[in-house]
This record gives sequence, C-alpha cells and structure tokens, in this order.
Amino acid sequence: MAAIKTVGVIGAGQMGNGIAHVAALAGFNVVLYDVSADRLKSAMATINGNLTRQVTKKTITEDAHKKALARIVSAESLDGLAACDLVIETAVEKEEIKRKIFHDLCAVLKPEAIIASNTSSISITRLAASTDRPEKFIGIHFMNPVPLMELAELIRGIATDDATFDAAREFVTAMGKQIAVSEDFPAFIVNRILLPMINEAIYTLYEGVGNVEAIDAAMKLGAHHPMGPLELADFIGLDTCLSIMQVLHEGLADSKYRPCPLLVKYVEAGWLGRKSQRGFYDYRGDKPVPTR
Repeated sequence: MAAIKTVGVIGAGQMGNGIAHVAALAGFNVVLYDVSADRLKSAMATINGNLTRQVTKKTITEDAHKKALARIVSAESLDGLAACDLVIETAVEKEEIKRKIFHDLCAVLKPEAIIASNTSSISITRLAASTDRPEKFIGIHFMNPVPLMELAELIRGIATDDATFDAAREFVTAMGKQIAVSEDFPAFIVNRILLPMINEAIYTLYEGVGNVEAIDAAMKLGAHHPMGPLELADFIGLDTCLSIMQVLHEGLADSKYRPCPLLVKYVEAGWLGRKSQRGFYDYRGDKPVPTR
C-alpha cells in the first residue's frame, strides 16, 4: 500500500479541526471538508489560534505554524477529497448520517484510498459494510481535544486487512499519538469505561445525592480528575453522551447502561453543554453557573 501523504477530514467541528491541525503539523497535506462554508472558515480560524498558542508556549516554532497552515486546504464538496490517500470522517454520532457520507464518499475516492471513522461508539464492521471497500475501512478514534490528548484508539472491523491496519498505525504514530487497539465492541475502550461513569454522575444528580457543584468537586478533589464528570459531559456534548449510552444499552442489552432520564431531558430541551451555552452549567455569563 502506498504511503499516506494527503489526508481528508470530513467535518470541520471540534474533532475535525483538531485532527486537521495535528495532521498538518505532522507534515501531511490536509483537505478539510464541510457542507458549511461558515464552519470551514471558523475551523481555519480555530486552527490558526491553536497553533499560535503553541508558538506562544514554545511547543512549536513560528515556521512550523506557517508550514502547517499552508498544508491545509478547505473543500465544500466531497469531490475535493478525490486525491486523498486516507479520509477520516468526524460527523455527528448518528449511524444513518455516517453511512450516507460513506456511500457518497466512495463514489469520488480512488480505489486504493483508506476510509476511517472517528466514531466513539458505533460498530466499525457495520459502517464498513456501507462502503465499497470494507477491507480498507478502520476506526481511528481520537480523543478530544486532539492537539492535547495523547491517545488514539485503533479499531478493526471484521473485514479490515493487515495493510490498512498497518498504514493507520503508521499514520497515527507519525502524528505523535500513542495507540490503544480495541476490539469492535460498542464504545470501544475509553467510552465503555468513561461514559457509564458520567451517566452514573448524572444519576447521582437526578436522585438528589448531590448538586452539580458537589458532584464535580467530589471527583476533582476526591479522585484527582482534572474535570468533574458533569463539566466533562458539557465539554463532550450531552447529545454525544446520550448517543454513546444508547449504543452501549442497545448493543450490550444490559440495564446498567440505561441512559439517565435527566440526560434525556436535557438533550430534549436542547441543553447540550458548552456548544449550546447551557447544559449542567449555564455558560452565558462571565463564568459557568450550575443549572441544578
């Protein structure tokens, strides 16, 4: 298999711009695609800002900053990904949306190109089956925020061949990430452990054991977690947390993974965390204020 030189990233949100940032800094040419021109513009500004912060902290040079930015181009059509050696999808955690993207993507990609999903919970085998190249399909699950987090999970589908796995491992290592190899089970390793903990914290709030501040302080001061579980849920996005819990609950058929009704209620209200300005905290003022 030819070496990966040009990487496509589908989705210019937080995960997509983070992957584009780190890939470009590692020397890969990057094509960042999104259906929204505004999101693309915002993503490029975010990448530039994050690179500037790294220069200020002296973790990269100004020259590396300029070269990384120059390696990223935007595309408002999937056709812009035609020459990519690897395309990573970072769309919303909904299987039908991802399957539609992969179906449309296969029509423009060269036959030897690898497709990866950054899904945090959905079956790689099932997603691969919606493409014309299941043997060249793999899960590469980066952690958020991508420029800061050291880990990426690699997940093979049942059809993923050795050449695809080796190429993906080489790519992730070149980006300076450590690898955890996971079997293709719901939510893989990190979220299989992390999301039930967050869900349990929401149950603790729901049942009145403690308020938002008490629960977060307890885990930060009592378990040395850098963020409290409710603060972390807001950072991840409550809709994403709910989607992952639903995948776990449906995929493993175990009542211990039942999403907390309070989590469902917040998502129904459109209180999705930081991205919607309200979740377990209200972010509309000078500092976050608990909503319970």
